[in-house]
Amino acid sequence: MAIQTLHYGRVAWTNIEHITPEDMQVLRESYPHFHPLDLEDLQSRIERPKLDEYDDYLFVVMHFPLWDPVQRVSRASEVDMFVGSGYLVTVSDGSLKPLRHMFEQCDASPEMREQLLGRGGSKTFYAVIDRLVDYIFPILYKVDANIRELEEEIFTEDSRHIIQDLSFIRRDILALRRIIRPQILLLENLEKVDRPFIREELDVYFGDIQDHLVKGADIVEEHLEIINGLSDTANTLVTYRLNEVMRILTVISVLMLPLTLVSGIYGMNVDLPFQRTELSFEIVIGLMFMIATGMLAYFRHRGWL
Repeated sequence: MAIQTLHYGRVAWTNIEHITPEDMQVLRESYPHFHPLDLEDLQSRIERPKLDEYDDYLFVVMHFPLWDPVQRVSRASEVDMFVGSGYLVTVSDGSLKPLRHMFEQCDASPEMREQLLGRGGSKTFYAVIDRLVDYIFPILYKVDANIRELEEEIFTEDSRHIIQDLSFIRRDILALRRIIRPQILLLENLEKVDRPFIREELDVYFGDIQDHLVKGADIVEEHLEIINGLSDTANTLVTYRLNEVMRILTVISVLMLPLTLVSGIYGMNVDLPFQRTELSFEIVIGLMFMIATGMLAYFRHRGWL
Protein backbone atom coordinates (compact mmCIF):
# COMPACT_ATOMS: atom_id res chain seq x y z
CA MET A 1 0.00 0.00 0.00
CA ALA A 2 1.07 3.62 -0.62
CA ILE A 3 -0.69 4.98 2.46
CA GLN A 4 1.34 6.80 5.15
CA THR A 5 0.18 8.58 8.29
CA LEU A 6 1.87 11.10 10.57
CA HIS A 7 0.61 11.87 14.07
CA TYR A 8 1.18 14.76 16.44
CA GLY A 9 -1.03 14.89 19.49
CA ARG A 10 -4.58 14.42 18.30
CA VAL A 11 -3.84 15.48 14.73
CA ALA A 12 -3.19 13.00 11.91
CA TRP A 13 -2.03 13.61 8.34
CA THR A 14 -2.59 10.69 6.00
CA ASN A 15 -0.91 10.89 2.61
CA ILE A 16 -1.68 8.43 -0.20
CA GLU A 17 0.12 8.18 -3.52
CA HIS A 18 -1.30 6.06 -6.36
CA ILE A 19 -4.30 4.94 -4.38
CA THR A 20 -5.16 1.24 -4.53
CA PRO A 21 -8.30 -0.73 -3.57
CA GLU A 22 -6.53 -1.70 -0.35
CA ASP A 23 -6.00 1.98 0.48
CA MET A 24 -9.65 2.66 -0.24
CA GLN A 25 -10.64 -0.04 2.24
CA VAL A 26 -8.37 1.48 4.90
CA LEU A 27 -10.00 4.87 4.37
CA ARG A 28 -13.49 3.36 4.68
CA GLU A 29 -12.55 1.71 7.95
CA SER A 30 -10.65 4.69 9.39
CA TYR A 31 -13.14 7.34 8.28
CA PRO A 32 -16.56 5.69 7.93
CA HIS A 33 -18.27 9.07 7.65
CA PHE A 34 -16.63 9.83 4.27
CA HIS A 35 -19.28 9.90 1.57
CA PRO A 36 -19.03 6.98 -0.90
CA LEU A 37 -19.17 9.38 -3.85
CA ASP A 38 -16.12 11.23 -2.56
CA LEU A 39 -14.23 7.98 -2.18
CA GLU A 40 -15.28 7.04 -5.69
CA ASP A 41 -13.87 10.35 -7.00
CA LEU A 42 -10.47 9.34 -5.64
CA GLN A 43 -10.18 6.63 -8.26
CA SER A 44 -11.37 8.68 -11.23
CA ARG A 45 -8.75 9.70 -13.75
CA ILE A 46 -9.30 13.42 -13.28
CA GLU A 47 -11.95 15.51 -11.55
CA ARG A 48 -12.71 19.17 -12.01
CA PRO A 49 -11.68 21.40 -9.09
CA LYS A 50 -14.48 21.42 -6.55
CA LEU A 51 -15.38 21.73 -2.89
CA ASP A 52 -17.94 19.41 -1.29
CA GLU A 53 -19.02 20.47 2.18
CA TYR A 54 -20.46 18.19 4.85
CA ASP A 55 -21.33 18.69 8.49
CA ASP A 56 -17.99 17.48 9.82
CA TYR A 57 -15.53 17.60 6.92
CA LEU A 58 -14.65 19.07 3.54
CA PHE A 59 -13.72 17.22 0.38
CA VAL A 60 -11.58 19.41 -1.87
CA VAL A 61 -10.26 18.66 -5.36
CA MET A 62 -7.53 20.96 -6.66
CA HIS A 63 -5.26 20.96 -9.71
CA PHE A 64 -1.69 22.19 -9.95
CA PRO A 65 0.54 22.44 -13.04
CA LEU A 66 3.18 19.83 -13.76
CA TRP A 67 5.61 20.36 -16.65
CA ASP A 68 5.64 17.69 -19.36
CA PRO A 69 9.07 18.00 -21.06
CA VAL A 70 8.13 15.62 -23.88
CA GLN A 71 5.00 17.43 -25.05
CA ARG A 72 6.33 20.80 -23.81
CA VAL A 73 3.12 21.69 -21.99
CA SER A 74 1.91 21.95 -18.38
CA ARG A 75 -0.38 19.13 -17.32
CA ALA A 76 -2.88 19.27 -14.47
CA SER A 77 -1.89 17.14 -11.50
CA GLU A 78 -4.78 16.44 -9.14
CA VAL A 79 -4.74 16.54 -5.34
CA ASP A 80 -7.77 15.31 -3.40
CA MET A 81 -8.05 16.40 0.22
CA PHE A 82 -10.31 15.51 3.15
CA VAL A 83 -10.07 17.95 6.04
CA GLY A 84 -11.92 17.74 9.32
CA SER A 85 -11.41 18.26 13.01
CA GLY A 86 -8.00 16.79 13.83
CA TYR A 87 -7.14 15.19 10.50
CA LEU A 88 -6.09 15.78 6.91
CA VAL A 89 -6.08 13.18 4.15
CA THR A 90 -4.27 13.96 0.88
CA VAL A 91 -4.47 11.74 -2.19
CA SER A 92 -2.35 12.28 -5.31
CA ASP A 93 -0.37 10.43 -7.95
CA GLY A 94 2.95 11.40 -6.30
CA SER A 95 4.06 13.68 -9.13
CA LEU A 96 3.89 16.93 -7.16
CA LYS A 97 7.26 17.37 -5.49
CA PRO A 98 6.20 20.05 -2.95
CA LEU A 99 3.58 17.76 -1.43
CA ARG A 100 5.89 14.78 -1.29
CA HIS A 101 8.81 16.80 0.12
CA MET A 102 6.57 18.41 2.71
CA PHE A 103 5.38 15.06 3.98
CA GLU A 104 8.93 13.67 4.01
CA GLN A 105 10.18 16.69 5.99
CA CYS A 106 7.44 16.22 8.58
CA ASP A 107 8.26 12.53 8.80
CA ALA A 108 11.97 13.21 9.30
CA SER A 109 11.79 16.28 11.56
CA PRO A 110 9.85 16.33 14.86
CA GLU A 111 10.14 20.12 14.90
CA MET A 112 8.59 20.36 11.44
CA ARG A 113 5.86 17.94 12.49
CA GLU A 114 5.08 20.03 15.56
CA GLN A 115 5.04 23.22 13.51
CA LEU A 116 2.75 21.79 10.84
CA LEU A 117 0.44 19.51 12.80
CA GLY A 118 0.52 21.26 16.16
CA ARG A 119 -2.31 23.68 15.33
CA GLY A 120 -4.83 21.21 13.97
CA GLY A 121 -5.80 19.63 10.69
CA SER A 122 -7.09 22.89 9.21
CA LYS A 123 -3.69 24.53 9.68
CA THR A 124 -2.05 21.59 7.95
CA PHE A 125 -4.64 21.89 5.18
CA TYR A 126 -3.74 25.55 4.70
CA ALA A 127 0.00 24.86 4.74
CA VAL A 128 -0.30 22.17 2.05
CA ILE A 129 -2.33 24.41 -0.27
CA ASP A 130 0.03 27.33 0.34
CA ARG A 131 3.08 25.25 -0.56
CA LEU A 132 1.42 23.92 -3.72
CA VAL A 133 0.31 27.39 -4.84
CA ASP A 134 3.83 28.73 -4.33
CA TYR A 135 5.00 25.92 -6.63
CA ILE A 136 3.06 27.54 -9.49
CA PHE A 137 5.18 30.67 -9.69
CA PRO A 138 8.53 29.12 -10.75
CA ILE A 139 6.63 27.61 -13.68
CA LEU A 140 5.16 31.02 -14.57
CA TYR A 141 8.60 32.65 -14.31
CA LYS A 142 10.02 29.99 -16.63
CA VAL A 143 7.31 30.81 -19.17
CA ASP A 144 8.25 34.49 -18.84
CA ALA A 145 11.90 33.64 -19.50
CA ASN A 146 10.91 31.64 -22.60
CA ILE A 147 8.88 34.59 -23.89
CA ARG A 148 11.79 37.00 -23.36
CA GLU A 149 14.12 34.64 -25.19
CA LEU A 150 11.65 34.41 -28.04
CA GLU A 151 11.40 38.21 -28.23
CA GLU A 152 15.13 38.37 -28.92
CA GLU A 153 14.96 35.72 -31.65
CA ILE A 154 11.81 36.82 -33.43
CA PHE A 155 13.66 38.95 -35.99
CA THR A 156 15.95 36.14 -37.08
CA GLU A 157 15.55 34.37 -40.39
CA ASP A 158 14.40 31.04 -38.97
CA SER A 159 10.67 31.79 -39.14
CA ARG A 160 9.65 28.15 -38.91
CA HIS A 161 11.46 27.73 -35.59
CA ILE A 162 9.95 30.94 -34.20
CA ILE A 163 6.39 30.02 -35.16
CA GLN A 164 6.78 26.53 -33.70
CA ASP A 165 8.07 27.92 -30.38
CA LEU A 166 5.26 30.47 -30.32
CA SER A 167 2.71 27.71 -30.75
CA PHE A 168 4.22 25.63 -27.93
CA ILE A 169 4.34 28.58 -25.54
CA ARG A 170 0.78 29.65 -26.36
CA ARG A 171 -0.47 26.13 -25.76
CA ASP A 172 1.34 26.02 -22.41
CA ILE A 173 -0.12 29.39 -21.37
CA LEU A 174 -3.64 28.26 -22.24
CA ALA A 175 -3.09 25.08 -20.23
CA LEU A 176 -1.89 27.11 -17.24
CA ARG A 177 -4.91 29.39 -17.46
CA ARG A 178 -7.23 26.39 -17.57
CA ILE A 179 -5.53 24.99 -14.44
CA ILE A 180 -5.29 28.17 -12.34
CA ARG A 181 -8.52 30.07 -12.94
CA PRO A 182 -11.02 27.51 -11.52
CA GLN A 183 -9.17 27.44 -8.17
CA ILE A 184 -9.78 31.13 -7.42
CA LEU A 185 -13.46 30.69 -6.60
CA LEU A 186 -12.61 27.65 -4.51
CA LEU A 187 -10.19 29.64 -2.34
CA GLU A 188 -12.72 32.47 -2.13
CA ASN A 189 -15.20 29.99 -0.67
CA LEU A 190 -12.64 28.80 1.89
CA GLU A 191 -11.98 32.41 2.90
CA LYS A 192 -15.54 33.67 3.26
CA VAL A 193 -17.50 30.68 4.59
CA ASP A 194 -17.09 29.88 8.30
CA ARG A 195 -16.85 26.23 9.25
CA PRO A 196 -16.61 24.80 12.79
CA PHE A 197 -13.69 22.49 11.97
CA ILE A 198 -11.57 25.21 10.33
CA ARG A 199 -10.00 27.82 12.55
CA GLU A 200 -11.47 31.29 12.09
CA GLU A 201 -8.10 33.03 11.94
CA LEU A 202 -7.28 31.01 8.81
CA ASP A 203 -9.73 33.11 6.80
CA VAL A 204 -7.07 35.75 6.28
CA TYR A 205 -4.53 33.11 5.29
CA PHE A 206 -6.85 31.56 2.71
CA GLY A 207 -7.44 35.09 1.40
CA ASP A 208 -3.69 35.46 1.01
CA ILE A 209 -3.53 32.24 -1.03
CA GLN A 210 -6.40 33.52 -3.17
CA ASP A 211 -4.47 36.74 -3.80
CA HIS A 212 -1.51 34.63 -4.92
CA LEU A 213 -3.73 32.70 -7.31
CA VAL A 214 -5.21 35.93 -8.68
CA LYS A 215 -1.68 37.22 -9.19
CA GLY A 216 -0.79 33.99 -11.00
CA ALA A 217 -3.89 34.28 -13.18
CA ASP A 218 -2.97 37.90 -14.01
CA ILE A 219 0.54 36.81 -14.98
CA VAL A 220 -0.93 34.15 -17.26
CA GLU A 221 -3.25 36.68 -18.90
CA GLU A 222 -0.32 39.05 -19.41
CA HIS A 223 1.73 36.24 -20.93
CA LEU A 224 -1.15 35.39 -23.25
CA GLU A 225 -1.45 39.00 -24.36
CA ILE A 226 2.29 39.22 -25.04
CA ILE A 227 2.42 35.94 -26.92
CA ASN A 228 -0.54 37.00 -29.08
CA GLY A 229 1.30 40.22 -29.90
CA LEU A 230 4.44 38.27 -30.76
CA SER A 231 2.36 35.97 -32.95
CA ASP A 232 1.01 38.95 -34.86
CA THR A 233 4.54 40.28 -35.26
CA ALA A 234 5.81 36.91 -36.46
CA ASN A 235 2.95 36.60 -38.94
CA THR A 236 3.70 40.10 -40.23
CA LEU A 237 7.38 39.26 -40.65
CA VAL A 238 6.58 36.00 -42.42
CA THR A 239 4.16 37.80 -44.73
CA TYR A 240 6.74 40.50 -45.45
CA ARG A 241 9.45 37.95 -46.24
CA LEU A 242 7.05 35.99 -48.41
CA ASN A 243 6.13 39.16 -50.29
CA GLU A 244 9.82 39.89 -50.82
CA VAL A 245 10.37 36.44 -52.28
CA MET A 246 7.28 36.74 -54.46
CA ARG A 247 8.45 40.14 -55.72
CA ILE A 248 11.84 38.78 -56.75
CA LEU A 249 10.24 35.77 -58.43
CA THR A 250 7.78 38.03 -60.22
CA VAL A 251 10.60 40.24 -61.52
CA ILE A 252 12.46 37.17 -62.76
CA SER A 253 9.31 35.87 -64.47
CA VAL A 254 8.61 39.23 -66.14
CA LEU A 255 12.21 39.44 -67.30
CA MET A 256 12.02 35.98 -68.81
CA LEU A 257 8.86 36.65 -70.82
CA PRO A 258 10.39 38.89 -73.55
CA LEU A 259 13.59 36.85 -73.56
CA THR A 260 11.57 33.68 -74.10
CA LEU A 261 9.64 35.45 -76.87
CA VAL A 262 12.88 36.49 -78.66
CA SER A 263 14.43 33.02 -78.33
CA GLY A 264 11.18 31.45 -79.51
CA ILE A 265 11.00 33.66 -82.57
CA TYR A 266 14.59 32.98 -83.57
CA GLY A 267 13.99 29.29 -83.02
CA MET A 268 11.43 29.19 -85.85
CA ASN A 269 12.41 27.75 -89.20
CA VAL A 270 11.80 30.98 -91.19
CA ASP A 271 13.97 33.80 -92.53
CA LEU A 272 14.62 36.39 -89.85
CA PRO A 273 16.86 39.48 -89.54
CA PHE A 274 20.54 38.80 -88.76
CA GLN A 275 19.94 35.10 -89.38
CA ARG A 276 22.45 34.90 -92.22
CA THR A 277 25.21 36.92 -90.58
CA GLU A 278 28.21 35.34 -88.86
CA LEU A 279 27.48 37.19 -85.59
CA SER A 280 23.78 36.32 -85.45
CA PHE A 281 24.09 34.55 -82.09
CA GLU A 282 25.97 37.44 -80.50
CA ILE A 283 23.47 39.92 -81.91
CA VAL A 284 20.50 38.01 -80.51
CA ILE A 285 22.17 37.63 -77.12
CA GLY A 286 22.99 41.34 -77.07
CA LEU A 287 19.40 42.19 -77.94
CA MET A 288 18.13 40.02 -75.12
CA PHE A 289 20.62 41.64 -72.74
CA MET A 290 19.50 45.12 -73.76
CA ILE A 291 15.86 44.17 -73.20
CA ALA A 292 16.60 42.74 -69.74
CA THR A 293 18.75 45.75 -68.77
CA GLY A 294 16.09 48.19 -69.93
CA MET A 295 13.39 46.41 -67.98
CA LEU A 296 15.52 46.36 -64.80
CA ALA A 297 16.23 50.07 -65.18
CA TYR A 298 12.51 50.75 -65.59
CA PHE A 299 11.64 48.67 -62.51
CA ARG A 300 14.23 50.53 -60.44
CA HIS A 301 12.97 53.88 -61.73
CA ARG A 302 9.42 52.96 -60.59
CA GLY A 303 10.70 51.85 -57.17
CA TRP A 304 9.77 48.22 -57.66
CA LEU A 305 13.32 47.07 -56.91
